Amino acid sequence: MSIVIEPYANGLKGIINVPGDKSISHRAVMFGSIAKGKTEIKGFLNGEDCLSTISCMKQLGVDIIETDDSIVISGKGMNGLKEPSKVLDVGNSGTTIRLLSGILATQSFSSVLAGDDSIATRPMGRVTGPLKMMNAFIDGRNYGQLTPLTIRGGQLHGINYVSPVASAQVKSAILLAGLNAIGKTKVTEPYKSRDHTERMLKAFQVELNINESSVEIEGAQALTATNIHVPGDISSAAFMLVAGAITKESEITLENVGVNPTRTGIIDVLQKMGASIFVDHDDNATFEPTANITIKTSNLKGITIEGDLIPRLIDEIPAIAVLATQAEGKTIIKDAAELKVKETNRIDTMVDQLKSLGATIEATDDGMIIEGKSHLSGGTVDSFGDHRVGMAMALCSLIADEPVTILNSEAINVSYPGFFQDFTKLKTNS
Repeated sequence: MSIVIEPYANGLKGIINVPGDKSISHRAVMFGSIAKGKTEIKGFLNGEDCLSTISCMKQLGVDIIETDDSIVISGKGMNGLKEPSKVLDVGNSGTTIRLLSGILATQSFSSVLAGDDSIATRPMGRVTGPLKMMNAFIDGRNYGQLTPLTIRGGQLHGINYVSPVASAQVKSAILLAGLNAIGKTKVTEPYKSRDHTERMLKAFQVELNINESSVEIEGAQALTATNIHVPGDISSAAFMLVAGAITKESEITLENVGVNPTRTGIIDVLQKMGASIFVDHDDNATFEPTANITIKTSNLKGITIEGDLIPRLIDEIPAIAVLATQAEGKTIIKDAAELKVKETNRIDTMVDQLKSLGATIEATDDGMIIEGKSHLSGGTVDSFGDHRVGMAMALCSLIADEPVTILNSEAINVSYPGFFQDFTKLKTNS
């Protein structure tokens, strides 16, 4: 599917609620499924990736009821899942396949995990490797490096794992396996990755020992069901924040956005670039911190983005790349080689697509260099099935001279099903 977006530079105004956080929605379904008791989830992201998680957990014997405003899960406990009768299809969801691998590695049955063409190219060894160290039996293409993955569960033992990458998916898979293993499991990262798993495990009454960039968990712990309210996804909010910053005469307020400190790199970047942004924290928020965020048209300057800031904004870099085209001077993004193994190689994809619209941008081994301000001419671009690339290309229509046609625009439904409706609402209010 393709969509043509006409140029628009008259200002964006209004108040919107972005969809529920994708990372938290995935975890709420998985944790509720392996908890004892009934878990109700409010604010669940009804996107394709999260629906893949629900589908997989149902195949594992979990009773999940979906209504218009909630998800109700009757948990089976960690050892109450059943062997699936067919391949567990994760669709396009890397979170589903990696976290679920940690759960399935401890089960007393066999299962097979597979996904779409994108998942088939994404590295699974970073998860299957440490799970094998814990005594899991896992096979797949290239010795378990690529899907489909076959997992024959069994009794695992805890390990002390030093991860070469700061990845919440890797950390979470190992912790979930450690939850049902013998002894202690410890994961140490080069930088602290997003900590939704740790926060949610605590909400399900699991004890953890957290110290800087390491997390330790004792095996044989049970989860106790709880109710989860999913805040708005800051990764989705990032695209609207960039839209407000780069479009003339704009003022947008995003309500109830999750502002977990491990995820707020986009706010730090906007502030460092000189954006007119105000964050109103909700002092009564529990489980995950939230805030209302207001962004106005801004005079931006180029900066260097690198180091321990990168894990806190890795999913927002497509939006930041568009933002940087409208900043005075040079923006350099470093230490972001992880972008190469997302839904697409986001470094090359974003550079190629922005270049085709007239941006001055080049790829590096671990990031990109963007010269601002760039004049965008409009044209045809492609999401290549990557939801965040698709939304980034939509932002370009706000600063382009001619229409922007986005091929494979349906990919946006993965994380932001109502993106174009919200985009239109902000234009209508101006």
